[in-house]
Amino acid sequence: MNKVVGRAKIMLLLILILAAGSVFFVGEYLFQAETWVMSAGSPHVYNQNAGCGLITDRDNIPLLDTTNDRVYTENAVLRKAIIHWLGDREGNISAPLLSHYADKVANFDIISGVYNYGGVGGQVTLSLSAELQIAALEAMGDKKGTVAVYNYKTGEILCAVSTPAFDPDNLPDIAGDTTGQWNGAYVNRFMKSTYIPGSIFKIVTAAAALETIPDIQQQTFTCNGETIYNEAAGDKVTCLGKHGTISFQEALTYSCNCAFAQIADQLGGETLQRYAEQFQITQSISFDGMTTVEGNITAAGEAPVMVAWSAIGQHKDLINPCQYLTFMGVIAGDGVGVEPHLVNEISGGSWKSYAAKSVSTGRLMSVDTAKTLQEMMRANVENYYGDENFAGLTVCAKSGTAEVGGGQKPNAMFCGFATDEDYPLAFIVVVEEGGSGRRTCIPILQQVLAACKEAMDEF
Repeated sequence: MNKVVGRAKIMLLLILILAAGSVFFVGEYLFQAETWVMSAGSPHVYNQNAGCGLITDRDNIPLLDTTNDRVYTENAVLRKAIIHWLGDREGNISAPLLSHYADKVANFDIISGVYNYGGVGGQVTLSLSAELQIAALEAMGDKKGTVAVYNYKTGEILCAVSTPAFDPDNLPDIAGDTTGQWNGAYVNRFMKSTYIPGSIFKIVTAAAALETIPDIQQQTFTCNGETIYNEAAGDKVTCLGKHGTISFQEALTYSCNCAFAQIADQLGGETLQRYAEQFQITQSISFDGMTTVEGNITAAGEAPVMVAWSAIGQHKDLINPCQYLTFMGVIAGDGVGVEPHLVNEISGGSWKSYAAKSVSTGRLMSVDTAKTLQEMMRANVENYYGDENFAGLTVCAKSGTAEVGGGQKPNAMFCGFATDEDYPLAFIVVVEEGGSGRRTCIPILQQVLAACKEAMDEF
């Protein structure tokens, strides 16, 4: 009898162990199946590329098919225009969004398993327009830098080109180049570069002044071509002109260094840095599996002359084009911006596995400050840059000429936004060693904005 009871207990124990194992397996399947199937070694999801599927522009124009191999669009110019987003075959340019969304492209679910089993993948639809990518690339010509436009209401990046760019189906000899033509060809300058901003940073300084100096709009400033801090030490801020007595608005329009040095004296380094950080100028931004590099400002605790140079967009100031583009959207959005994104949706079969949602930056500046900046940047265009250069859009903008040292020409910078209800576009242009932001960047932007307006009329 004791033997029977003992054996029954052992049998019961084994049944309990089996039941517990079954429960554990079912639980692991429910919660971990996607991780198992989507692991890097899965032959059902990955071939030599991460994320088996088709990548298209916003109008379903094929850009890259990764189903069996990397098959790029037949348009050679478009291949160059999208290389910094979708990568090359050699892996010199990474495409993190493909691996980031691999599970969505494969369309795995507990019931149906992996949709792309057997070599049929999903479709990733980008916010980019093939037409606008081509227009942006052609507008940049042989210049190095970046130009980008995004919809500051939805967050959609409509175009973002980094140059120099190359054709992945017709590779140049980048390693053997001795001319400098291909320097930085593997870098997505929009996401992974920082630049001394020059005078476009005066928008940040103006915003900080509006937030903290009650009478700043009633003040006048005197410019005799230089503001001296310590003559014996040579500490001074120089200006490209002698503007005489000018208003706050005129200081921004004519980009007067001396006026902004005087504004910086009132702000102080700590306040200037605090507001630059509040406006998220120094932060990185992440979307679609990609993260930008961080910007920089070093004004707190610095000597007054260095604070002045920082307020002008020099000293140790650095901006990332993508993040600064978002800042333009904050101003256009009355102090609240929308973070950019590149992937609009992912679908497979008859259903969507992903759809982008607008993500707010939260309030970064007051409504009054944002509206005043809109008016001031609008006056820049009306009184200096000229409305005729911007495709009939109501544009607010600021140019910059950023000194980079080392015997190089200054970088040309230009940023801003349109306030038209039907064309909520924010933009940034950077041309390395381009000299004057006004002379170099406006012709580029003129082409790109005209193409954007025409394309949006057809969206």
